[in-house]
Amino acid sequence: MAANSFFKIFLPKDRIFYSLFETAADTVHKMGITLQEMVYEADEDKRASILAQIENMEHKNDDLTHTIFTELGRNFITPIDREDIHQLATALDDIADYIYASAKKINFYKINPNDTGIHKLTELILQGSIEIKKATHGLRDMKNLREMTEAIVKINSIENQADDVFDMSIEMLFNSENDFKEVIKKREIYQVLEIATDKCEDAANVIESIIIKYA
Repeated sequence: MAANSFFKIFLPKDRIFYSLFETAADTVHKMGITLQEMVYEADEDKRASILAQIENMEHKNDDLTHTIFTELGRNFITPIDREDIHQLATALDDIADYIYASAKKINFYKINPNDTGIHKLTELILQGSIEIKKATHGLRDMKNLREMTEAIVKINSIENQADDVFDMSIEMLFNSENDFKEVIKKREIYQVLEIATDKCEDAANVIESIIIKYA
């Protein structure tokens, strides 16, 4: 009995890590949905209320990331490389951070988010979060590699689209906006939104590396 108990200490706790990753990806997806709700909301007070929801979800993901790192310290054997666990946890947390940062800037600058560039970039973030959720949920058993691979390819495409939308939005902004302060504000918002899609691609790259190693 004592030997069995000792051996259990070294068994990989697959469900712990995979469940935490799945919850983090689910939260990122919910943040993407809520950010899109925010940029289509005309009422400033209601946008502030939506921002509070996004903030709560970002804090939830901070806690999940901390839990993953704590479990990493507790478990001698892990289901995938420790470095991959650390990188994926960090990448998912970064997506949440930049979604929250985007929402904060919109609220702080009191920008009317009824803007084509903002709408297109938030839509791309939402699409990216959907694909991140698919790819992350596939890690547990690696049975649906085609869906995971397709999700990764879509995320790479989304990031490329976001680059194009950012460039076009900046061009339109300089051509149509005469208030220099507004130019600075909107440019910062475009930039943070575009970085959120970069972070989706970073997470996808980590997942792709895990697939190559373990599939």
